[in-house]
Amino acid sequence: MGWAPRIALVVLSVIVAVTLLSPWIAPHDPLEMNPLQRLQGPSAEHPLGTDNFGRDLFSRVLIGGRISLLIGIGAAVVSLLIGLFIGMIAGFFRLADAIIMRLMDALMAIPAILLAIALVALNGPSIGSVIAAITIPEIPRVVRLVRAVVLSAREEPYVEAAIALGSRMPKVLVRHLVPNTLAPLIVQGTYILASAILTEAILSFLGAGVSTETPTWGNIMAEGRMFFRLKPELILWPGLVLSLCILSVNLLGDAARDMLDPKLKKRAG
Repeated sequence: MGWAPRIALVVLSVIVAVTLLSPWIAPHDPLEMNPLQRLQGPSAEHPLGTDNFGRDLFSRVLIGGRISLLIGIGAAVVSLLIGLFIGMIAGFFRLADAIIMRLMDALMAIPAILLAIALVALNGPSIGSVIAAITIPEIPRVVRLVRAVVLSAREEPYVEAAIALGSRMPKVLVRHLVPNTLAPLIVQGTYILASAILTEAILSFLGAGVSTETPTWGNIMAEGRMFFRLKPELILWPGLVLSLCILSVNLLGDAARDMLDPKLKKRAG
């Protein structure tokens, strides 16, 4: 692992640790308003200043990161699990393959952000609906990845031998094919995580994410855009943390790909 992934691991670990501990280390209630202290600069009481309602910006960035990471991790895990199940069926059963992949192609033809906005609009602003809206556009990418791995692995002698010995299909899938998908899924999961965190911020910034009362990095930037000329740090700080988080996840994803891909290992050697 090079120096860039090492730094990314440290940065991401700090962000995750701080956001998880945010209820205990945040100096103020992120929803507490104080109109007399609105739009103040950094001070001992408010390290990053206050927003247009007098709420502590530092506390809101900490708590907001917890919600943003929860949505990102939730969307990544759900999309990987559903995509793995559908991709295994599509890759192993030829009849199901034609039907499933046409559905996946149709789903991928719809722009992801537009589909996410439409799904949130239908289900209402909530954490669950945002996770679902981010997950659905990601599923076809996971399905195509798993399908490609299974199509290659099912022709291997050990799989054919297991089938010839009378092993049941669920056992063949779980014991012989799922392990082949783990490495590419880990790499794909990091990219989905970064994409999900960014998509949540975009949805919240556009007013189509979770409720505006819930602090997330996107909501904080959306509220601060009206005061950008007067107080640009309302967007700067949550945007900086968001960028560092996504960059760190992507760098770790690249490092995981390099370590788990046998072809890249041979070239490096």
